[in-house]
Amino acid sequence: MKALLLNGPNKPFSIETVNDPSPAKGYAVAKVLACGSGLTIQHVKAGRIIVDYPKIIGHEIIGEIVEINGKSNEYKVGDPVTAFFYLTCGQCRWCNIDRETLCDNFKGYIGREIDGGYAEYIKLPIENFIKIPESINYKNNLLETAVVCDAVATPLKVIKKARISSFDKVGVMGAGGGLGIHMLKMLKLNNISSIGIDTKTEKFDICNQNGAEFSVSPMENDLNNKIDEFTEGNDLDVVIDFVSSKASLELGASILGKGGRLVTLGGSGKQFLANSADMLVKELELIGSRYCTKQELKDSLDLYARGLIKPLVSHKTDFNGAEDLHHKIETGDVTGRAGILI
Repeated sequence: MKALLLNGPNKPFSIETVNDPSPAKGYAVAKVLACGSGLTIQHVKAGRIIVDYPKIIGHEIIGEIVEINGKSNEYKVGDPVTAFFYLTCGQCRWCNIDRETLCDNFKGYIGREIDGGYAEYIKLPIENFIKIPESINYKNNLLETAVVCDAVATPLKVIKKARISSFDKVGVMGAGGGLGIHMLKMLKLNNISSIGIDTKTEKFDICNQNGAEFSVSPMENDLNNKIDEFTEGNDLDVVIDFVSSKASLELGASILGKGGRLVTLGGSGKQFLANSADMLVKELELIGSRYCTKQELKDSLDLYARGLIKPLVSHKTDFNGAEDLHHKIETGDVTGRAGILI
């Protein structure tokens, strides 16, 4: 099969012919039709996350099952599927209470510990494939369907995890990115007022078109006044930080009002400072949120199947355009999601 191989940190992709995957017991193989491209996998390409190279990255797939090794009452050859990004055991206490992202026997990620979706075929544990609802016209919406498993499912989880309701005023940091845009969409779907916070001012219009009441740069001198006007003097109830740098987290904590929740997803891993007096007096909360559960992924597919949300994919290419696409992702020049048609 043809595959995009990543041979080392910060090295260009190479298009190579490699052996077709053969499924061991309990595994299945799918023909990949498209794979989403986001900052999560760009971290691997850029060397910020080190893997055992050479590696095939990518996890936001749409594909069709071509081979199954083992009994499966749920899947058959020809079924359209996407993938659950985390390699979990399905048996520990966290998996049993529908919190797979905390799996005690976590085995890593698709596209890091095992080869991912930048290839013509992908081999995964059967339980990592998630069936696409019949009502989704995936063949005419390949990348839009592919990215639901992360770009929509992750925001869906955030709303639940942070207990966000229609009474809340929300700020989304990194609003113009692949997750940020879809966070705005999900908030709007749930009748929750939000603003976009992004350093790329050229993305403001698209943020506002997809749910933000307005957008603002974190470096703008008038930021606090605009937030004050938006919240009628109460500051934000929730800040969702898809950047999660030291600077963005400290800003996020500083613009929360009473009962505020700061949600962090990823970032640099560096320590940041928060005012302990503010945390006490305002009863602030710091919440970490990782990906989603399998059920949340299925719920996201259901939203898409019912036409309630449509993913925004602004850049589409093939293997030959992957290098340029990832350069745009690295420089923040992609609004919404991007992806590769296989």
